[in-house]
Parts: sequence; C-alpha cells; structure tokens
Amino acid sequence: MTTQREIAASLGLPIHPPKVEIFDLTDRTNTDAKRQVRPVDEYRVEPCGLYMARPMVDHPSLDYLESWLLPELGLRISDYRGRPGHSGNQDFYLDIVRIEPGEHRWRTIDLYLDVAVTQRKEARVLDSDEFVTALRAELLDGDTARRAMDTTHLVVDGLARCDYDLPAWLRTFGIELGWRHAK
Repeated sequence: MTTQREIAASLGLPIHPPKVEIFDLTDRTNTDAKRQVRPVDEYRVEPCGLYMARPMVDHPSLDYLESWLLPELGLRISDYRGRPGHSGNQDFYLDIVRIEPGEHRWRTIDLYLDVAVTQRKEARVLDSDEFVTALRAELLDGDTARRAMDTTHLVVDGLARCDYDLPAWLRTFGIELGWRHAK
C-alpha cells in the first residue's frame, strides 16, 4: 500500500500528510503533529469546545500556547506568547481543522489552511500553496477540501464584517472564549 507521503514524493510535491494532534484529557498531554508528547497545564471543556494551555518547550521564540478547539466552526484558535525579545506578527492564529471530540481524548486533523488575525487590522489567509499541493497529491478529498475552503471564507468574511475583531465575530455564534493570560 502506498502512503500519503509516498504519493506526494512520487508526484515531486514537497508536502506532508495532514497533521494530526491528540489532546489527552486524562493524561493531561498534547501529542503534537511531530508525535512529541507535551505536558498540559490546563484543559477545560466548555459547551463551545476544548481549551488547552501549555508551555512551548524548547521553542526558540515562543514560550506559551493557549488554544481553543471549536468543533462546530472547524477551528483551532491559538494565542502564542513569545519569549522575551520576540514579538509575534499576529494576535491569533486560526487553523482550519477537522475536530473529533471525545470524553477523554480529542483529535484534530489539520486541513492546511490557516488565518492569521491582527486584531482590528487584518486577517491573512496562509498556506494556500500547501492546500493546493495537498489537493493535487490527493491528500484531501473533494468534500474535505470544500469544507476547508468554506470555513476559510466564513472566517475571513465574518472577521471583515466585525472590523477584524475576533471576539466580536465569535460572539455572533454565542461564543465567548476565556484565556489563561489576559488578552
């Protein structure tokens, strides 16, 4: 059987299979896309989704990560805190994902497209080149790709209508996110 990575390589495409992450609420760990198991400081399940807060161990410029998994919207919303001397170029990072919630374990599958939000200024769609390459390599089926594009358009259009204010846009869905570190 041919793997997704082998298909991409045979097509000469510099692409990875969709990134998968595991959020284990019982063990309080987050297994990242590179299969590194990271300790989690806090998990919180709310009606809108799952909150996670954890240190960014051994990252050269980032110190801390807070993320919300929002299954109904197909989004992972992250706020990264930089190490001293490193400032980010966005306020929030939105991954377009498929989320599989569970009682003790959640799983995300990254759908390549991302949106970087600078509050009250702009929203930038990122990684469309990866998305197109993954589609060409058949790492995404047509329905999944369409959902990813629809979600991306929903996000960018909604943010524009709310003057690029992410919390204001989320309130249109009745979602109010709480963060460990004050926003």
